[in-house]
Amino acid sequence: MKDSLRAHQLMMLEMLSEVDRICKKYQISYMLFAGTLLGAVRHEGFIPWDDDLDLVMLRPEYERFLEVAKAELDPERYYLQGEFSPHWPMFFSKLRRNGTACIERYRPKDRLTHMGVFIDLFPCDNLYDNPFLRKMQFLCSKVVIAKALNARGYTTANIGKKAFLLLAKLVPKRPLIAFVQNRKGSTSKMVHTFFGAASKYGKNVYPREWLCQTVPVNFEGHSFSAPVHFHAVLTQVYGEYMVPTPEAERAQKVHGELVDLEHSYEDYWEMQQNLKFETYSRSIR
Repeated sequence: MKDSLRAHQLMMLEMLSEVDRICKKYQISYMLFAGTLLGAVRHEGFIPWDDDLDLVMLRPEYERFLEVAKAELDPERYYLQGEFSPHWPMFFSKLRRNGTACIERYRPKDRLTHMGVFIDLFPCDNLYDNPFLRKMQFLCSKVVIAKALNARGYTTANIGKKAFLLLAKLVPKRPLIAFVQNRKGSTSKMVHTFFGAASKYGKNVYPREWLCQTVPVNFEGHSFSAPVHFHAVLTQVYGEYMVPTPEAERAQKVHGELVDLEHSYEDYWEMQQNLKFETYSRSIR
């Protein structure tokens, strides 16, 4: 199990190196984020029990990357799964590896959804300066996320969540997305990652300067970009981030219910429809 996880991590590292290459070529700023940033600072690489890799970019950099990567990526090797694109209704993007499988804990409605090994690409948007509008941005993001999850094939036994998913289907998506992204607020004091990694308001809002400058950090023997204020970012998200969760308290949930680095996700479609997914909490720390 440990060997297979490490092989998965090394494939994601290779994908990160490709993103880094493209960003350096076009002078696009990106940052290691969430558990990947924590791993870089605390372990100088992946958190040993993590099977995920997260990057964040300010919206203009993010969209520029999505555009230039189309011509830069080897289509035989990689698939760029852009946000709100055909066969991917989600609110963030993924870089996928062709010819692999990383089956997550849901049953997709769309058979053409790519489910290869991935790394996450999260946008960072402008937060309104008005406190009321900030909370409205957060609420609207939850509606957009619910609509996306429903379109993707998310199911839940929670009555409250089911009701919210049904209500969200009735609300038009485009105005909500525009409000959450707040493209005209490029001089706002704060930014947010509501379409990113964390679910709580307080863990998704940052002073702009925290995510505007980068510093090189060691990650698995390579140099990648991190926020220059990484200590403040990690403290806000994880608290005492240098202290790992005791091994006995680490939940065993992983992103990939089934990971195959040598065979395509297409080989597992029928099996995926019959998988039984359990719900449990997860501590990445």
